[in-house]
Amino acid sequence: MNQDLVKQSISSSLENKEAQTRWLLKPKPEVSKIEALSKALKIDHTISSLLVQRGIETYDTAKTFFRPKLSDLHNPFLMKDMEKAVARIEQAIANNENILVYGDYDVDGTTSVALMSSYLKTIHPNIATYIPDRYDEGYGVSYKGIDFAHDNDFSLIIALDCGIKAIDKVAYAKEKNIDFIICDHHRPGSKIPDAVAILDPKQSDCNYPYDELCGCGVGFKLIQALASKRDETIEDLIEYLDLVATAIGADIVPITGENRVLAYFGLQVINKNPRAGFKSIINQIKKETLTITDVVFIIGPRINAAGRMKHGQYAVDLLTETRLEQSEAIAKEIEAFNTNRRDTDKQITQEALQQIENNNEQNRFTNVVYNENWHKGVIGIVASRLIETYYKPTLVFTKSGDKLAASARSVTGFDVYDAIEACSEYIEQFGGHKYAAGLTLKEENYEAFKAKFEAVVSNTIEDHQRTPEINIDQQIDLNTIDDKLMRILKQFAPFGPGNRSPVFMTENLKDTGYGKCVGDDKSHLRITVTQDGTPKLVCIGFGLGNKLDLITNKKPFKAVYSIDENEWQGKVSLQLKLRDIK
Repeated sequence: MNQDLVKQSISSSLENKEAQTRWLLKPKPEVSKIEALSKALKIDHTISSLLVQRGIETYDTAKTFFRPKLSDLHNPFLMKDMEKAVARIEQAIANNENILVYGDYDVDGTTSVALMSSYLKTIHPNIATYIPDRYDEGYGVSYKGIDFAHDNDFSLIIALDCGIKAIDKVAYAKEKNIDFIICDHHRPGSKIPDAVAILDPKQSDCNYPYDELCGCGVGFKLIQALASKRDETIEDLIEYLDLVATAIGADIVPITGENRVLAYFGLQVINKNPRAGFKSIINQIKKETLTITDVVFIIGPRINAAGRMKHGQYAVDLLTETRLEQSEAIAKEIEAFNTNRRDTDKQITQEALQQIENNNEQNRFTNVVYNENWHKGVIGIVASRLIETYYKPTLVFTKSGDKLAASARSVTGFDVYDAIEACSEYIEQFGGHKYAAGLTLKEENYEAFKAKFEAVVSNTIEDHQRTPEINIDQQIDLNTIDDKLMRILKQFAPFGPGNRSPVFMTENLKDTGYGKCVGDDKSHLRITVTQDGTPKLVCIGFGLGNKLDLITNKKPFKAVYSIDENEWQGKVSLQLKLRDIK
């Protein structure tokens, strides 16, 4: 199939997907709760309804939400094995042992390693870092890494964002008299490694009050515990929160509870006093104030690009470098990796879509594609791109040594980790989360795995999970939207899972007659809307260019959107960021 036919097919699929997108209006909270909160906070019903939907029903919970405090963070010693972890590190320092800080090659892993190594170096000189090579060693703790530790006289490894399933590796290290402390946030298996301490709030017997920390968040709790033993306070650790906020955003963990506090203060560090590595990236993109969305789409991909295209150690070097001139040189290299990554994932996405089309697999319940030449560093991104076109649980495989490696991504509500686990008889190794996972298998098991995965998903996925959906917080009229509403909505940030940017729906809208498609490929929609003669608002709909016919000739329509600000020539104005129109 030639490129034009593939593009037509993709376009057709996207139009079909857009047409099917379901709008789900959240149930309106109890009127008595809305009114009580409106009275307590002296706010209107639009805002109080949004808060009640988020579980914020009292003055005190609203105060915690709008004014996060570092004192809201939990005592780190509530986490199982924290005392053991601190004691072992203190023993290593007292005995002048060499400590190896080991982490995964993605954003969460490299920020974790930067965080832990930076802090430990302030109290102990014998600290080194180790990031496994994505292609040579693969995900998580490796035998090669343990051999490196043994050959260089490291007697303690602190593993971050990995290790919860490294049972054989930890046993191998023990034979070489190397102890492990594991700081992970992935789901444990039925057995856990025989480590000195395992810090993972997802362990069933861990009573830590918040179990949605990312790997870097778990690492932060460990340095918080270490600091408390040295009469340091949480204020002494604020400088590390830029790393934690970046990991929270990039790892797509819920921005609720403790994560919200860490992200809130971490963003302040990024914007007011960033470390040299972040400053070097920010200088390149020339953006003044970064939101968590900017962290996810601007900083995160650049840090990730190091491990995807070259080696994750570049990211650690960038994030631990204190001299701006040196960090700018590393950031320049990483920018080149990121440009290469973008070109590579675009090409592989086209090839993967073509494979689905050629094999007539559009009607399957899953996307499972394989090419031995695809770049292992971008297959996770490609899996996400395929879901944008064919909305279904997706696995992208490539050759990795003598095995096949895959990245999995899922759709809203469907647990891809459980589905992969149900196919474990064909798998060598796997790990991950509900929505993102990775696995390896022998090439001779690929077709059997693909068939089993399709069968498992087809039997367990629910009909509503096969269609993209937009959750709408409220239906409002345009005259509700003003600068005051926007000021308060901005205080709902940082946004992310568990605290999404509020989404509204308005009916009986009309374009003023100047609606048009914009962008290089005319794929975006720019319109100016009014409702019953209300003041006009500009709307931008990314990827909605194919909906132009719905709004021409002043035909009435309804729209789903979030409220945004647009800055142009020094002037800031309100605009609607369209999610869909019907």
